[in-house]
Amino acid sequence: MGHPQSLLFLLLFLLTGHSLQEQQQQISSVDLAALLAIKTSLRDLSGSHYFSTWNFTSPSNPCSTFAGIICSPLLLLRVTSLTLGTGLSDSPGLAGSLSPSISNLSQLTQLVLFPGTVTGPIPPQLGLLKNLRVISLTKNRFSGPIPSTLTTLPNLHTLDLSYNQLTGSIPPGLTELPHLRVLILASNRLSGELPDVRSQQLLHLDLKKNSFSGELPLLPLSLRYFSVSENQMWGPLNAIESLSDLVYLDLSTNRFNGTIPESLFRHRLPVVLLQRNSLYGGIPTRSVAVDDDGKSYGEGSIVDLSHNFLTGELTPLLAGVESVFLNNNRLIGKVPEEYVRSLLQNTTKTLYLQHNYLSGIPIESGSKLPKWVSLCLSYNCMVAPVGVRECPDSAGGQLSRPLYQCSVFQNGTTML
Repeated sequence: MGHPQSLLFLLLFLLTGHSLQEQQQQISSVDLAALLAIKTSLRDLSGSHYFSTWNFTSPSNPCSTFAGIICSPLLLLRVTSLTLGTGLSDSPGLAGSLSPSISNLSQLTQLVLFPGTVTGPIPPQLGLLKNLRVISLTKNRFSGPIPSTLTTLPNLHTLDLSYNQLTGSIPPGLTELPHLRVLILASNRLSGELPDVRSQQLLHLDLKKNSFSGELPLLPLSLRYFSVSENQMWGPLNAIESLSDLVYLDLSTNRFNGTIPESLFRHRLPVVLLQRNSLYGGIPTRSVAVDDDGKSYGEGSIVDLSHNFLTGELTPLLAGVESVFLNNNRLIGKVPEEYVRSLLQNTTKTLYLQHNYLSGIPIESGSKLPKWVSLCLSYNCMVAPVGVRECPDSAGGQLSRPLYQCSVFQNGTTML
């Protein structure tokens, strides 16, 4: 038989442990009221069943029964992560508006709203949640400006407000947050000039499909993904010259002008999309498409410089890129043999050179390129060799330019 004091200690331990377990099941009354306000302002669209587990009349603990809720393991449970909606491909998501009461979830570190039709403004009260690291409200119908209060979130790591109907400009302080790594504002109705980006840890900046104007701002050297495609921006590309860590660059469909920085090709940047601008000058001559180890740019690599005003002879620089689009420029001379070799070796699969002033390519008529290769040479100052014309419908039906367009050159530039 055990010692009486030991038995008493064991009994007290069991009673205390049971009491502690009961306390751990209690969610903060402030958080519970905030969750009720959030549910009141939102609703499931037909076919969505996200809120079916949010039963406020049940005695069970919301932290273990409510979908999308994660709580801290403290005596008084606090909501630290809130994911609204199921995110399933067959779920239409949620409708309604986002309640300002969300700001009462003071321990929240992550807020995710899956695609739906949630409308109204983004509550500026989110700026009160100083622990927030992730905000993702993508593919809904939020309107109005980006709340300037978001610039006061010291721990913000990821902000994704893409595919909404937001208007106004980017609050300058947003791009100065010290821990910001991902900023996605694509496909909204934002306008104005871009503020300088002083977030020195920023890796991903996606601003495509808005109405931004002006020149490129100061950008951090840490940037790896950068897109401002389909805006109304202009000016030279000087701001990207020092971005040696880039792996994805899309400045397409703007009004950028000037020459293409040679530094873009110094590290075999796998995705360079500069099409549909007003860039001029020649293609850089630095031949770094293949390093000493013989490796190419890699699978999935793409360089699109089409629909600009590039002049001069085509350099071997881009031999080794999987998909090359140089069509609709003013390039002259013969296609370097490095491109033909890359096509035959199955390194380059798409080479569009149509609508230039090229005068030849070192391929004999009747030569068979691999069946997966697309080579378009139409509407140049030559007739494409038999069997190598694989052009898109947009290339038109004319095989070569009229002679009068090919007869006058001055300093390497076609004069029409």
